[in-house]
Amino acid sequence: MVTIKSDREIELMRDAGKILGLVHNAIADFIKPGVTTYEIDKFAEKEVKKHNASCSFYHLYDFPGNFCISVNDEVIHGIPSKDKIIKDGDIVKIDGGVNYKGYQSDAARTHLVGNVKEEVRLLVERTRQAFFEAMKYAKVGNHINDIGTAIEMYIEQFGYGIVEDYVGHGIGQKVHEDPEIPNYATVKKGIKIKKNMTFAIEPMINLGTYEVYTDVDEWTVKTVDGLPSSHYENTIVITDNEPEILSLI
Repeated sequence: MVTIKSDREIELMRDAGKILGLVHNAIADFIKPGVTTYEIDKFAEKEVKKHNASCSFYHLYDFPGNFCISVNDEVIHGIPSKDKIIKDGDIVKIDGGVNYKGYQSDAARTHLVGNVKEEVRLLVERTRQAFFEAMKYAKVGNHINDIGTAIEMYIEQFGYGIVEDYVGHGIGQKVHEDPEIPNYATVKKGIKIKKNMTFAIEPMINLGTYEVYTDVDEWTVKTVDGLPSSHYENTIVITDNEPEILSLI
């Protein structure tokens, strides 16, 4: 069931989103060659706790970390590890959430580390832009499919693969709520968008094929062809006018 949030609920989600935005900004300054994904995860956890909040992903579906940290051809759900060391030229996806007074925020960023190849830099830039193309259609009276169609229409000109196995979603008291929000056009229009609905919109775009698989750790999702993947996400609320992005500072 898709929920319409009260003004009070939105205010709490706005607080959660602000905290997550600040945490993502701090992580951006922390990532550099030589750090492990485990160190990034512990740093992120500490930053969240500074704001009297908790990490939404901690033990969510038994996930063994605080934030999902995925490198290069890892699309999403990368497990933080002391053995995974960030190198010059990597792209690092940080996906996480904040629980503040019982309400959630969810956002992802892809970070460029050092000397990243131009084609990969463009992939990251365009994945972020795909989110903002979607925001043009996240408005009262439109349908969920309008969001995914906007992402696909923007991305298809570059020949990238749009991940189909994982999608955006509603969010509120739970990290994952109805509705599902694909990053591509679907046959069904989906629900009509209404004021005070809250969504997590998250393009996941691959340099090559759209096909992915889950690694032997049963969590990390990787591209089938081994080419890099980019991920960008924010929590938003639908208003009478333009959507408000809650997790971008």
